[in-house]
Amino acid sequence: MGQILSDVKDILNYKDIKQEAKTSKNKILEQISKDDAEKENLIKKLLASQRAKYGASGMSPKGLTEKAVLERIKDETEKPYETKRQTNLNKLKNIKTKKKNLLVSVLEHMDDLIK
Repeated sequence: MGQILSDVKDILNYKDIKQEAKTSKNKILEQISKDDAEKENLIKKLLASQRAKYGASGMSPKGLTEKAVLERIKDETEKPYETKRQTNLNKLKNIKTKKKNLLVSVLEHMDDLIK
């Protein structure tokens, strides 16, 4: 009797659990996208302020290596966002839905089987 009750609960809750997992995944993916956009904007602002600082001090950008400036900016901005990204990716991995059991699959297609 306990197994039947468990199977019925699984059938009734499967769609809700699946929808909750999908919603959670979408929220996490949206957060990753927002973090990437925020990081890109931060890099653009830092690069613009760096150019302005060098221009105000009378330095020519020809004497600077763009690679060194970009590497420093990357080092300043990459770490916090990489940590956030890894946290969000771990959250995605931890979201799991129960796999359909045979009974759920059959009941979902009952109308097709009867016709």
